[in-house]
This record gives sequence, structure tokens and C-alpha cells, in this order.
Amino acid sequence: MARNVYITAMGSQSGKSVVALGLMELLSARTDRVGFFRPLVSGGGIDPQIELMRARYGLDVPPEDMFALTDDEAQAAIASGDSDEVKKRVVAAYRKLEADCDVVVCEGTDFAGQSPALDFELNADLANELGCPVLVVVSGGSPDEAVEAARVARESLRRKGCELFGVVVNRVPIEVLAQVTASLHGHDGERPIYVLPEQPELAYATVAEVATALDARPLFELGNPRDASWAGASLSLPGSGQELLQRDVRAVRIAAMSVEHFIEDLEEGTLVIVPGDRPDVLVASITCTLSSAFPSVSAIVLSGGYELNPSVRRLLEVAPFPVLETDWPTFKAAALVESVRPAITAGNERKIASALAVFESGVDASELEQQLAIERPARMTPTMFEYDLVERAKADRRHIVLPEGNDERVLMAADILLRRGVVELTILGNPSEIASRKATLGLDLDGVNIVDPETSPLRAVYAQAYYEMRKNRGLTEEQALETTGDVSYFATLMVNAGDVDGMVSGAAHTTGDTIRPAFQIIKAQRGVSVVSSVFLMLLADRVLVYGDCAVNPKPDSEQLADIAISSAETAATFGVEPRIAMLSYSTGESAQGPDVDAVRSAAEVVRERRPDLKVEGPIQYDAAVDATVAEKKLPGSEVAGQATVFIFPDLDTGNIAYKAVQRSSGATAVGPVLQGLRKPVNDLSRGCTVTDIVNTVIITAIQAQEIAGRSTSRLRESLPAA
Repeated sequence: MARNVYITAMGSQSGKSVVALGLMELLSARTDRVGFFRPLVSGGGIDPQIELMRARYGLDVPPEDMFALTDDEAQAAIASGDSDEVKKRVVAAYRKLEADCDVVVCEGTDFAGQSPALDFELNADLANELGCPVLVVVSGGSPDEAVEAARVARESLRRKGCELFGVVVNRVPIEVLAQVTASLHGHDGERPIYVLPEQPELAYATVAEVATALDARPLFELGNPRDASWAGASLSLPGSGQELLQRDVRAVRIAAMSVEHFIEDLEEGTLVIVPGDRPDVLVASITCTLSSAFPSVSAIVLSGGYELNPSVRRLLEVAPFPVLETDWPTFKAAALVESVRPAITAGNERKIASALAVFESGVDASELEQQLAIERPARMTPTMFEYDLVERAKADRRHIVLPEGNDERVLMAADILLRRGVVELTILGNPSEIASRKATLGLDLDGVNIVDPETSPLRAVYAQAYYEMRKNRGLTEEQALETTGDVSYFATLMVNAGDVDGMVSGAAHTTGDTIRPAFQIIKAQRGVSVVSSVFLMLLADRVLVYGDCAVNPKPDSEQLADIAISSAETAATFGVEPRIAMLSYSTGESAQGPDVDAVRSAAEVVRERRPDLKVEGPIQYDAAVDATVAEKKLPGSEVAGQATVFIFPDLDTGNIAYKAVQRSSGATAVGPVLQGLRKPVNDLSRGCTVTDIVNTVIITAIQAQEIAGRSTSRLRESLPAA
């Protein structure tokens, strides 16, 4: 069985970088020692594909150890008749990397030279030198073209003596995808053929890539204060400025026509190249982007060196898109933009999501895993954990409501979730305002259900339901109707009614705003006395569960026991074997006192109620995680030294501990994840990132799956025997 694979193509623009990314995503979820290697890279600068893999998969290998030589060095050696030197350097660099890896993904040359045939020959030779089976990527616009391209690829590789790993037919137009797939079925009984659809977005350059090509400068700050020397490759801007630079350039227009014809010719996501003496075009670009009735502009490039009118300059300061200036004349700037070759970069989560969705839509992950014969390690890395979450959520898609449609981070997270096909979404807010924000950010939210609580006919339905729940507490019908206009209450009532499966909020609301409606409306699960929370702590080599760090200030013994049991169930839901440590300042019988006695009592309650769970307490944190300390303090314990679920005695301790671990170890803290509710509702931090929102939505979807599964089991148990 192969322990490596060489990805090559039969020509340029095949999309092999998408295949390489997808394969790295797959393998990183199955081993923590995956390597990435490129025999040749273009130029002498940073290779974007290597940087993408290093950043996304946490590869600690220096970039210079992930390739052998540059295209120029290889061409010079080949031209001088010393092609063997190229092969020797490639083999030496590869062997050095391979020694520390369980599996290595090799990505061949970019086919940017004058002769694709020579590029193919070189890649085939290098694959043989490295002992790598070849996964070849071809393009096919029609069934006949696809069949022929796959045939030629197989025969060409076999003539070169290459071992064939498989064939990927990529960039197939969606309208002929089914026909191409059917035509290729059964054409190769030895190795698999995968068919991937065309995704136009992957062929779009970003505003950042255009800026680099033009050596352009932003006319104003983008979102946050930054170094005024911004230019070229150093495109690292925080906040919304960085997101604006990642917008797609879907079309390019030189604004040489009158403004009415300019507007008629505008397409969604257009990059406008315009001299500074055309204020009419500049004003029209802003107006169109702010209006949902017209296509939006992705960016403006000011060319020609004309001085802006002061009034127009002030207007451009609040433009909903980047305004760049370049020293190139208009038509030279346009030519440079057209020559940009788009790349998938580490900072562009939307494009990464699109690429992975394309790969996963046509590739059988289990089949590839079998071919590579990868043994999953016993420990769980963050990459493995996150990959498994995505796969589980996609397997049984759930419907999640996001009440904060006025927050840009929520809309950007929704875009990513849709691209991965993880969940169905409802977003609450004013439709026209969301449409405007969507256009400004260049997002694709097709398929999202947008509901305005103020005008929705569901408001009256939910108000009546809420009134019936709370009328005994003095709530009037008028108060119920007013309350359900609040997005947090409206969303919670959607969950309670079963119109959606779960809710994620808190990006723009306090924790109280999010969980108070849940406590009132959804309430706790049967047999659970206290709703609590956990953080999923993604450490470098394991996933731990910390509870309760967000909800209950000073739980008593019974509540601590309840939190421990709920936390163990949450751990099991997310694939973490629960071994519970009831934490205290003392281990075993070494101390007495009200606080440690409460923890000791809670541990006893857990053992009585759930004898199937492994629990230890009271126990100190070091004895819970360190096997050497555990052997001294609690020898023979099933939990000490290997705990996975940590129950803190109070909110102060838990909150301090999770933040200390997060900041000092670089761990990712996912949560707080609420547990114990009848239906899932989860809270975000108001300082959350787009990635935090994505992860929390996925976790909420999996909780919804689990709750639905328990409900089905209880229903079956209640039915009479046949």
C-alpha cells in the first residue's frame, strides 16, 4: 500500500491545487504526521501552496524544506544537459521530509512553461524517482472529452512506467456532471476515477491578488488602523479590511464610457479601473453597491495619477469596498489584472471552503484512505476533531437559526457554512439590510432563509405560544407580541416549535440575552436539574472538555454531579471518551473542608447515578493530566493521569483555568457549549471570530442530531411490542 501520492496534471489550469488541498484535509484528519512537498516552485519567493498547507495544517517544517529547487534552477540544469542533478536534488529533499512523516502529498509543477508535454514528462519521471503512485488531474467539458482525457492520462503514465493511484476529472460544467460521471463509470477497473464539478469562484482572483499584481496602494485605511506602507505581498489587515481584500473579482471594467452605459454594463463583483478624473463613475460605483437593485463593485483601482476632487475623496473614504491606486496607466493596469493567476491562500476561508466542497462532492474519502492504508492514531488532534465534526454534520444536515443578521461576521460564517454544505440556515433581520451587507461583503447567501421578526406572520403564532407558557407569571398578550419582536426570543421560539433544530447567538448580544429565553422557553432535558456549559479545548495532541466555565457561579454537590454527567455525555457526543476528574485543591483523602467535601460528595453522586462512568474526585489538575504525578498520588486510578473531562468546583476557577490554558498553550477553546437543554442553543463571545461562529454552528448541528436520536429511541421504547 502507498504511503505517499504524487499529484500532477495534463495541462495548466486543471485545478490540481484543489485536489492537493482536499487530499491534505482528508489525510490530516487521519494522521498527525502528514507532509506536503513540491519538487519545483515558481520563482524565488514564497510559494502560496506551501504557505497554505503550513498555515492550515500546522506543519512546523520550514518552507525551504518543502521543495527541492525553483523552476529557473531546474530549467538551467536541464538546458545544460544535467537533468540527473534535478532528480538527485528532488530525491534528497523529499527523503529528508519523508523521514518525519507517515504520509506525504507531493504536488507537481504548475505547467506554466512553454511545453506542457515536457512538464508532464518531468512530473512522471519525478514520481518514479520518488516511488510515488500518481493521482492525475485532467479536465473534461463533455462526456466524450472526459473519457478521452482520462484514457490519454492513464496510457501516458503507464508508458512512463508510473504506478497509477487514480484519475480526477476536474472542472466539469455542472450541467453535464451527471453525464460525464456516467460515461466514466467502469472505464478503469484498476484505479478509481473521480469527477469534480466546475466552481467558477475558484477561478476568480481576489482584490488582494489584484493589488499585488498592480503594486497598488489603498487610498484609505480598510477597517482598522494599519501601517501606511501597506503594499504588495504584505496583505495582512485585521478585521473587516482583510475581509474586503478577499472579495472575488468576478469581472473587470475599464470605465471609459458614460455613466449610464457603465451602470448597464456592471456585473456583480466588478473591479472598476478608472482614472481619478471620473467622479461620475466613482459616485455611481458607490451608489450601485449600496443598493440591492444593482450589482455591487468589488473594488476600485484609480489609474492615471489624477488628483481627486476633495469632495469626491471624502465620499470615497466611506466607500463599501477597497479603493486602490496604482501608478500604471489604465490599459496596462487592465492587462496586469487579466494576467493574475488566482490561488487559494491561507487567509481566504471562503475560497478554502469552496475548494473543499468541490473535492468532497466527488471523492470517496474511505476509498482513498484504504489505498493509502493509513492507521488512525490513538490521540485526537484539533485537525482530526474539526474534520470529524464537519463530516458528521454533513451526514445528517440540520437547520440552525442565526438571529444576528446585522452582524457581518455572522453573514460571513453563513457563507462558509453554505459552501461546505454543512447545515441549512435561517438568518433573522431586515431582508434589504442583509442584502446590502451581503453585496458589500461579496457574499453568496443563496439558499438562506431570511426572516424579519418584525413583519413575519410567524410572530403572531410564536407570541401566542409564548403567552400560553408565561401567562401564569403575569405575561399579557400584548407583552408577548412585543417580546417576540426581539430576535433572541423569536429565534428561541423557532427552535421550540421545531421550525429549526438549533440556535447560535451572542456575537452581538450578551450571554444573558442568549440563554435567558432558552431557560424560559426550551427548558432543561428530562432528568437534568441544571443547565450548564463546557468548553471543548483543542490542544495540540488531544481534545479535553472543561465544565462549567460559563453558566453556574457556585454549584452545590448535586449540581456538580449533574454538570459532570452532562459533560460526560457531551464528550461522548463529540467522540471524546469520558474520564471525569472532579477538580479540587486536594487529591483523594489528603484534605478536609467544606469545598473539598462538596467535590467528594459530588463524585459519589455521579458514581451512584451513573456507575458506567469513570470518575475520580476530589483530584488536583496535575494528578488528573500527568501520569507520573497520578502514579504517586492515586496509583491504579482509571482516571488519574488520563482524564478527558474536567469539572471545576465553581465558575471563577473554571473561567480562569480555560482562559489560562487557551492563552498559554495556544489551545483553541470552542464554546461555551450549552448542555442540558431539550433543544440546542449555544452562545458566542461578542469578540468571536468568523471561525468561532462556524465551529459553534457545526457543534449545534451535531447536538441537534444527538437529541433527535435520543427522541427517536425513546419513541421506539414507548411503542408496544409487535
